[in-house]
Amino acid sequence: MTTHWILGPGAIGRLLAHSLAPFAEVALIGRRDLPAQQRLMTPEGEARTQRLSSLTAGQLAVDVPEPPAFLHITTKAMSAEAALESAANSLPSTTPLVLWQNGFLAQPRITEAWPGPVLCATTTEGAYLTGDNGVVHAGRGHTFVGDLNNQHGELAETLAQTLTQAGLAATAVTDIRQRLWQKLAVNAAINPLVALNGVRNGELRGEAYAGRVVAVVKEVAAIMLAEGIAPPNNGQGGASWLALVWQVIENTANNKASMLQDIEAKRPTERGAILGPLIESADRHGLACNTLQALNNEIAVLEASYSRTLNH
Repeated sequence: MTTHWILGPGAIGRLLAHSLAPFAEVALIGRRDLPAQQRLMTPEGEARTQRLSSLTAGQLAVDVPEPPAFLHITTKAMSAEAALESAANSLPSTTPLVLWQNGFLAQPRITEAWPGPVLCATTTEGAYLTGDNGVVHAGRGHTFVGDLNNQHGELAETLAQTLTQAGLAATAVTDIRQRLWQKLAVNAAINPLVALNGVRNGELRGEAYAGRVVAVVKEVAAIMLAEGIAPPNNGQGGASWLALVWQVIENTANNKASMLQDIEAKRPTERGAILGPLIESADRHGLACNTLQALNNEIAVLEASYSRTLNH
């Protein structure tokens, strides 16, 4: 059996562990121990419980197990490099990494720094945690896998087949850079709005929020054009970006987006990895991004408010 280490036992990390466990040896690696019995609620409402091996980064350093076939990094974007550093001494530098981060911040940095193969995964699977021992698979999606420099097509194909066998439909692609930007565009239209308003994804279809979704997508479409990122599904301009966003909102209607989970838990959000690259690109190309900037500022104010509360 191949071995998969999953660094970052958040919602996607635990969904990945549950899915792979029947077909591979899996170890969840985090900052603290988790209960061995972990529960998964499927999109169809079926509850499954299975034993998942978990380690802390500290335990990994003391008792180095056999190196894995893949190290999946499923932390938040701003924590990915530090997480890799915490496990790097326990790994051969040839170990393939799989980066599952939102945005486009960690991927180019780690690809440049890590000597071994680095694959990037972008997924529309929806999941959220229910305590230390539970994860809800809120909506089925699709995962695309590839590397930024198109040097590891065979490895990407192997991983895609493994994920598909595990029930997470996946495809190896040669345009992962474009797909990461596409995911960034979708996340920018969904995550900040649900986080600020405390709603699940599907509620963005309502009258109260739909106008702001459209405003974000208009700005994002202009940025994508300037960056040379083709519209999704061979479409034309803003209309195809908007269609993709509504489709993802529909498919993940019951999902509690990661940024909303962060706000509820009073954690730092991934606004720097999601909104940051778009705002920086708009500035570089001389494009207006008033809506994106306003969302970024509103979330920054929210983060600062609970940061002050936690520090007092």
